[in-house]
Amino acid sequence: MEDIYERSLQGDITREDALKLVDSGPFQLFDVADELRREIVGDEVTFVVNRNIDITDSCMIKCGFCSFRDSIGYHLTTEEILMSIKEAKDMEATEICLFGGVTPEMTVEYYCNLICNIKENYDIHLHALSPVEVFHAAKASEMTTEDALRAFKKAGLDTLTGASAEILVDSVRAKICPNKVSTTEWVNIIKEAHKIGIPTTSTIMYGTVETWKDRIDHLLILRDTQRETQGFTELVPMTFLDKNNMLCAKLQGTSGMDDMKMHAIARIILGKEIPNIQASWIKLGTKLAQIALCCGANDLGGTMMEDKISIAAGASYGEHLPREDMHRIITEIDRVPVERDTLYQRV
Repeated sequence: MEDIYERSLQGDITREDALKLVDSGPFQLFDVADELRREIVGDEVTFVVNRNIDITDSCMIKCGFCSFRDSIGYHLTTEEILMSIKEAKDMEATEICLFGGVTPEMTVEYYCNLICNIKENYDIHLHALSPVEVFHAAKASEMTTEDALRAFKKAGLDTLTGASAEILVDSVRAKICPNKVSTTEWVNIIKEAHKIGIPTTSTIMYGTVETWKDRIDHLLILRDTQRETQGFTELVPMTFLDKNNMLCAKLQGTSGMDDMKMHAIARIILGKEIPNIQASWIKLGTKLAQIALCCGANDLGGTMMEDKISIAAGASYGEHLPREDMHRIITEIDRVPVERDTLYQRV
């Protein structure tokens, strides 16, 4: 495993290496990932105080894995969104995550007006939208996606989410989200955002119909994109939640061992290229998130305050994790808690 460790630090892990690793003894894999984590980012575990706001559960995309679409039937007004942000500011949040379903009336003008309203009222980092929302807003407004991104940035968008990636393999996308953007479209929109100075997160939603080769190909696409743009702030692995959606009758999601392998192989493939790997406590639960932090991850995500999408899909670990609980979870594994902002600067 020593040669794998060194090749990861040099950025030389290949698809063949990664496939061999996931088939090897899992604890060797975890040990290598944890050593790389220690070498690359040290013993600090970061987290951000934030709030999720899902604008609407109406959506015309109709992904097979989605449990959120029309689960309640609502569309927040600007005033309701501003009230939610005030509540977050009162708790000293530094980040608002804003996204939701896609509907025909959610044009570039709609989002720009909303972003301007938020920025006129609150000094807070706005981490919002995803490539699929950018694509459909641009299409509805008869604009290019790059022009839409420039408009959003001018209105006050700070960072773009790397959501809607799922698995960046078109044969998989055809089965689980055929109406979403293609792999090429997702990558192109991300590159456009990075080019004009909008950093993004990156994500992978795994555990549906994809293979390990598909997951590894996804991570290699992210690594190649990062080498070109240097615009990704983190990777967020998101395990498929198997309740209340069209895929749940056929699939049961992943095992805890597969979840840990996913975080470990992400650390090994991405190495120094994307140094921050998140363990999503709302997807994994806090106990398994602690284990993921010992298998290559170094970030515990956000305090959230709410996450309607995960809850609709069967997450049962709550929607809010206060600062003091973040500190407890991190110190229980003898690591150092550090509050950060969206761009991984210390707060």
